[in-house]
Amino acid sequence: MDKAQILVASNRGPVSFSVADDGSLAFRRGGGGLVSGLSSVAGEIDTLWVCAALSDADRKAAGTAPGGRLDQAGFDLGGARVRMLDIPPRTFANAYTSVANSTLWFVHHMLYDTPNKPHFDADFRARWDDYREYNGAFAEALVTGAAEGARVAVQDYHLALVPRMIRGRRPDLRIAHFSHTPWAPPEYFRMLPRDIARELLEGMLGADHVGFLSLRWADAFLRCCETFLRAEVNWATRTVDFGGRIVRVGVHALGADAEGLRARAAADDVAERRAALRELVGDRRLIVRVDRTELSKNIVRGLAAYRELLARRPEWRGRVTHLAFAYPSRGDVPEYREYTESVQRIAKEINEEFGTPDWTPLILEVNDDYPRSLASFQLADVLLVNPIRDGMNLVAKEGPVLSEEGCALVLSTEAGAADDLGEDALLVNPYDVSETAETLHTALSLPAGERRARCERLAERAAALPPQRWFTDQLRALG
Repeated sequence: MDKAQILVASNRGPVSFSVADDGSLAFRRGGGGLVSGLSSVAGEIDTLWVCAALSDADRKAAGTAPGGRLDQAGFDLGGARVRMLDIPPRTFANAYTSVANSTLWFVHHMLYDTPNKPHFDADFRARWDDYREYNGAFAEALVTGAAEGARVAVQDYHLALVPRMIRGRRPDLRIAHFSHTPWAPPEYFRMLPRDIARELLEGMLGADHVGFLSLRWADAFLRCCETFLRAEVNWATRTVDFGGRIVRVGVHALGADAEGLRARAAADDVAERRAALRELVGDRRLIVRVDRTELSKNIVRGLAAYRELLARRPEWRGRVTHLAFAYPSRGDVPEYREYTESVQRIAKEINEEFGTPDWTPLILEVNDDYPRSLASFQLADVLLVNPIRDGMNLVAKEGPVLSEEGCALVLSTEAGAADDLGEDALLVNPYDVSETAETLHTALSLPAGERRARCERLAERAAALPPQRWFTDQLRALG
């Protein structure tokens, strides 16, 4: 099988499959920064994307392809070369759901209800073995698929062990690992069992270059290397001396794909959604939020802040509508199911408390509708992005790019995006509901000229680091 000069490894790939009514396989291209960033170089450079099969339909597709190579099985992937790994379902579930999403995600976002969780027992150790096995399947695919001296870009907390696994077998490879999440400070990271904490750090330090979205997250990683590995960190050069090798730690902020977004937002389906939303809310001011129902997104406190705005600032009653698009996420994790129910409950309470026959204060939608999200960005007077902790948060960047009249951005200080946008956003402590309520009032009260000027500067900064540049910078960091 042909060898690649550039390889990307990520849990989710650039394509997903479904089974049509007649039993045939249908597929669609994925979205997001990674897909957009890779597509910009895939046509120019010899690139292979290694990913996992995430559904039964994906498994079926991978099973029909020689060695899982979808591009060699008759699927038109627009020139992309993709190897999809059919990892045993139990191994995948333990690695992805139990370890990556129910443990590592919770640690890095500092989300644990610590009197009750985490609980690291023998069962967890068995699931950790599956996480290691899952990383091993990726390592094997990368080792066998890479040409001599190839560059390998490993993505995210799902694959933290991969760099070290391939380093020993293929010292000729140049390896990067990139974290799309925050990184926990040592005080929280030490919650993990000592051997597992070390294995994670050592796994990532198998790379030549370790990247993060924000300086804050990179600093936390360096501090963990000092604390748990007793590694020598040079803070001036931002390098780690470990195992006889010097590993560079870099910051690569991710911006919006402004050109792609605007082209997509110009489509007819977005115009239809925009007209429907405008008819629904009339000439009222619009506060918008677009999130997955993830614990880190802090939707419940955001809704509580809107409720407090209406209670403390009655002049806005009947004059503002809150559009909350909260799309279901990770229904296989109990905490997420419970959180979605909490979101729906508080939304209902707000409408019962403040609603009138001709005014619905809050419109909550939990079904994913991408054109509707884009339309809401175009119409928003205020965009609320208040995560507890977020690696970057692209919504904070996409909203200003698509805004038609200029939107005010109310942004959590704990989003990586605050590094880039803090000067013109209205920053809030994500835990302070009263401050968020008062800041929503400030945002709604901004003079139109100031709001437009702020939004133009936000859009400029948001588009300054497009996904193509973000990905190319990582490859360049490998030489």
